[in-house]
Amino acid sequence: MILCVPGPRASLPGALSTESPRGMRAGAAPSTPCLQSTPPPWDPTKDLRAIASNFCYLENSGWYWGAVTAAQAHAALQEASEGAFLVRDSSHPLYMLTLSVRTARGPTSIRIQYSGAMFLLDSSSPARPTLSSFPNVPSLVQHYMGPERQAEEGKVVEDAPSKPSQQTIQETSVVLKLKRAVFKPQGLPSLQHLTRLVINRHSDCPEQLPLPRPLLRYVQDYPFKV
Repeated sequence: MILCVPGPRASLPGALSTESPRGMRAGAAPSTPCLQSTPPPWDPTKDLRAIASNFCYLENSGWYWGAVTAAQAHAALQEASEGAFLVRDSSHPLYMLTLSVRTARGPTSIRIQYSGAMFLLDSSSPARPTLSSFPNVPSLVQHYMGPERQAEEGKVVEDAPSKPSQQTIQETSVVLKLKRAVFKPQGLPSLQHLTRLVINRHSDCPEQLPLPRPLLRYVQDYPFKV
């Protein structure tokens, strides 16, 4: 994925938002971008199914760290290579999940918004309608790791109490690249899971492979490459 992300003090209203260590947007009121427009009506059956399915996938991924803080996530990414990432529970009460990434300037976090049974990177910009939405977070992550990420370049900056100049934004922006998942230490994926990742990475139609039915079902239970 190639997106511009912030240095520690960058601010740009109307851009993808990042999460501060305490889970609140620095210098912002409790209101959030997702509340600035009318959200789709809550559909209990559809939404609960989407959320349950998403967390099932995340639990199998190995790179979902659960209820760790921003500081803990950033510490885990501090010595990692650029592009290393993990997903964790958001510390903001109005968001479920956050993507933490190691950038050239250090770790940063971007909230993941949920709306209408779909997930997308949080944004308050006019360009928000053009951002891709996904039925689950693994699909979102896979999208921004793939070649299609080139079509969605944008600025991801951290909110601050005052509005910076354009020069400040340029000086504190860095390039975000999703490259490698960081597995949770106590939740390393099984050999079977790693095997199905290899199968998924080398085949867009695993159902056409000469695999035993139980193995095919196992592969289809996690149809992602990351």
